[in-house]
Order: sequence, then structure tokens, then C-alpha cells
Amino acid sequence: MTIAALIVAAGKGTRAGGPISKQWQQIGGKVVARWTLERFAHLDHLILVVNRDDMGIAHEVCNGLPVTLVAGGADRAGSVRAGLEALADLAPDLVLIHDVARPCVDAAVISAVIAALSGADGAAPALPVTDALWTGEGERVSGTQDRTGLYRAQTPQGFRYDAILAAHRAHPGGAADDVAVARAFGIDVVITDGDERNLKITTPSDFARAAALLESKMDIRLGNGFDVHRFCEGDHVMLCGVRVAHDHGLDGHSDADVGMHAVTDALYGALAAGDIGRHFPPSDPQWKGAESHIFLRHAVELARSKGYEISNIDVTLICEYPKIGPNAAAMMEKMAQIMEMRMDQVSIKATTSERLGFTGRGEGIAALATAALVRT
Repeated sequence: MTIAALIVAAGKGTRAGGPISKQWQQIGGKVVARWTLERFAHLDHLILVVNRDDMGIAHEVCNGLPVTLVAGGADRAGSVRAGLEALADLAPDLVLIHDVARPCVDAAVISAVIAALSGADGAAPALPVTDALWTGEGERVSGTQDRTGLYRAQTPQGFRYDAILAAHRAHPGGAADDVAVARAFGIDVVITDGDERNLKITTPSDFARAAALLESKMDIRLGNGFDVHRFCEGDHVMLCGVRVAHDHGLDGHSDADVGMHAVTDALYGALAAGDIGRHFPPSDPQWKGAESHIFLRHAVELARSKGYEISNIDVTLICEYPKIGPNAAAMMEKMAQIMEMRMDQVSIKATTSERLGFTGRGEGIAALATAALVRT
């Protein structure tokens, strides 16, 4: 399944004040749009829709991120449609549409929308209205409004790509947001949990509120993992998701991917959540011969469900043979794919033990891994 993020940044945002549009202003030494883009950089495709006049500054802000820039339309709906059309050749399964002025969105909100789309064509975060609601005339209260069933809408609003593209193509324009476009087309939208911190920068005072959230102390977790598997009869070994030809296999209850096991345990360790054996007991026959990406994906999803993003992983494979260097790039690519990370966040390298110990005698392979998790 492929997932794209479409960040809408073509507006001028004049109510926020300042000499330039709010998305190009800075908070904590970083441009608002950059904060927002980094929240979605782990997904498969990233689109930033901007005003044609802002292409120059947008290129600077996106430096180093896998972003495709698209010129926006006359209004928000036109800009969203331009971004959706730009994804046509890629045809992702899902698309998350997000306001650039919500830089404080966290991983838990994003993950909840994605998870909801496994059983729905549309999903969006929202917060129930808890304050009393009044109507007013001039400066006087003229009545009250029942707040039952009312929600404050947030983004990202997620959809099956084909469905929301068709909805935008059919819509006459003027919708409040993409949920309105979807519902007009007959798409049901599931409500997921929003977050008070997922504020939208609209007025000058919102910059201070966003700064307090973005500049607050981050929760950084480090975890280590170590695993060993002995050689057995076979013609290949699985290392970090890659089949590597060898005159032996690796002995284990699962597919014995020693590198992937070490990374999985590093993630569990950073979360203080035990190890693989706790979550997937070797005494359980259903895991006999299982592919190790099942364990790794569980650890990744557990981290994101708790609001953490994986900043990077570092793996050292310890063996005399097989040689890791020729396969390292393929391993990095595979691990990045499984973990939904960029390749520059995944390090895989190898060393020998100078022919000392069991690895030096060619009896097996060991792996050491470190994982860094960040929650803002």
C-alpha cells in the first residue's frame, strides 16, 4: 500500500500578519512549512502545493526532503485538485490532505487516520465541541446553540486516492474542506481522534502558541538490540530482509533474520516494551518459520501508536562470511521500506571479530542495533 501526503500551502494567510505569508515565516528557527513537511516525510510521496509566486522560497524550504512542488489554483479546492492531479501517474492507494498551517500535528493523529482508512474510504481527525455555543447580534448574545454532535474539524483528512480525485473532479467548488467535497460525492468519512495541539496558525497570537508546542522539550528514546543465530544447513541467509547466497543457513524459530531481530528489539527497548520473545513467544507454533518483517512492523506500529517517530536506526552485522558490503544498499532499502523511513535514516554496516570467538570461527552471525525515537 502506498500513501501520499498533499500539503496545501498556496494561500496568502493575511490574517496571521507579518511581511510574508504565514507558511514561510519561522518558528523556533525553522520555517512553518518545513515543520509541517517533516511530519509527513516518512510517507511514500510528498506533494507541496504553493502559489506560483512562491516557487523560489518553496524550493529553499524543501531542500533535502523528497518533495514535489505543484502550482496551486485560484482557491483551496483548486489547489487540492492540482495536487491530486499531480499524483495521477503515481496512483497512490491513500492520500492525506493537510493544511500547511498545522505544523504541530503529531504521529498519533496521522497514524489514526491511516489506520481508519483500512475500513473506510475517508477519515479525518476532529475534536468534539465542549464549550457552550451562543448566537449573537452585534455585541449581545441572541441565543444558544445545541452542541450535541458538533465537532471541530482538523487535518490531515485522508481518503482512498481514486475516490477523492473523482470527488474533486465532480465538485463545483466552494467547499469548506475536503470532507465536504467527499460527502457531496457520497463518500462516508470516519471521525478519528484529533488533538488540541494540532492547532491551525490563523492569527498572530497563534505563532506564540505553536512555538510553545514545537519548542517544548522533546521526548527522545534510545534502545539497543542484540541477537545471535548459529549457522545450519542451507544455501542462503536472510539479513535485514535480503536473501543472501551462502553455503549455510541460519538456525532459528522464525526465518532467523539476525539483523531485523536486533532492530526489532532495539525499538521495543526504546519503548520499554520488552523484546520479541514477549510479543511473539517462540513456544507459539504459529511463528515457526515466520518472516521477520512481521515482528519489525509490529514494533514500528507500536512506536507510532504511542506518538513516536523513528529518527534513525543503526545496525552492525558481525560475521566473517557472507560479505555484507555488496548487499548493504539493498538491505537499507528494504529496511527503509518496511519501516516507512527514508534510506538516509537507516544505517547498515558490518565488521568482523578478527577471527576471535564464535563469529570468528564462522559458527554464526551476531547483530547489534540502536534505534532513536522522538516524540514532540
